[in-house]
Amino acid sequence: MNTERVGATAEGQPVHRWTLERAGTRVRLLTYGGAVQSAEVPGRDGTTANVVLGFADAEDYVAGRGPYLGALIGRYANRVAGAAFTLDGVVHRLTANEGPNTLHGGERGFDRRVWDAERAGDHGIRLSLVSPDGEEGFPGRLEISATYTLTASGALRIDYRAVTDAPTHFNPTNHSYWNLAGESSGAATDGHELRIAAGRITPVDAAALPAGEPAPVDGTRFDFRERRPLGPGYDHNYVLDATAGDEPVAELYDPVSGRVLTVSTTEPGLQLYTGDHFDGKPYGAGAGIALETQHFPDSPNRPDFPSTVLRPGEEFRSTTTYGFGVR
Repeated sequence: MNTERVGATAEGQPVHRWTLERAGTRVRLLTYGGAVQSAEVPGRDGTTANVVLGFADAEDYVAGRGPYLGALIGRYANRVAGAAFTLDGVVHRLTANEGPNTLHGGERGFDRRVWDAERAGDHGIRLSLVSPDGEEGFPGRLEISATYTLTASGALRIDYRAVTDAPTHFNPTNHSYWNLAGESSGAATDGHELRIAAGRITPVDAAALPAGEPAPVDGTRFDFRERRPLGPGYDHNYVLDATAGDEPVAELYDPVSGRVLTVSTTEPGLQLYTGDHFDGKPYGAGAGIALETQHFPDSPNRPDFPSTVLRPGEEFRSTTTYGFGVR
């Protein structure tokens, strides 16, 4: 494990990169945005490749040149309709940054902050951040940590923790885009195969907000209960069948390299996004697949969805693990 300074913000805050290595996996993390800059793993033939989309230079992250590449997202991953919610009878108006709605925490979410970093054991890094009361319109002073650990098998585990001094909504995720052929391969992910243990999705309207009740995937293009090739056109939340945290809820496979990515989580949902809106700066459409473990979009305005309310005296706890292998 090592760390190095790789840049600074416009305000002069230093940005560091930490490198974790264990059991054939090497992961590089930035304190800016808590971003997973790279994740190098071997393929079927033993060749190692970086399977996460990311910039080579920290200044590109600071300049905001990428769509949340590898970043920690908060306070609220996904969308909040109308950039507002009512909690305990009080209306809270958020920063609207996607038309009239709030996406991924607003204009300056956790992906645009420098996180404090410290060692967490021999193979982990704990990133921490304080989000002040009223930041982007969210109530409560929120203390957050995200601990990245490489397990004995070389899996990347992320443990989220948070406490608040006032009732608020909290829904973090990691926004890594995966390309198991290799980030620098130039290959699109159309040939990847995907399995998701989910029998329902939350349908969306034209603004990608939930529309109606969760709907069965039976007989639709959204059915990935059996592994099959993945094409473009997905930006949808899957209602996971089970979230024990140990058994994989999703599996991504690249038949050419043989690389396999498994996702385990304690979260109730998984957002599948196929990166169709990449504009070539720096990646083209379909260059990576996001598998974002989280609660459902717009839960603050949907009491029928699993709650994202966090209250004083409670501790938010969530774990997601990305495992790597070959077939």
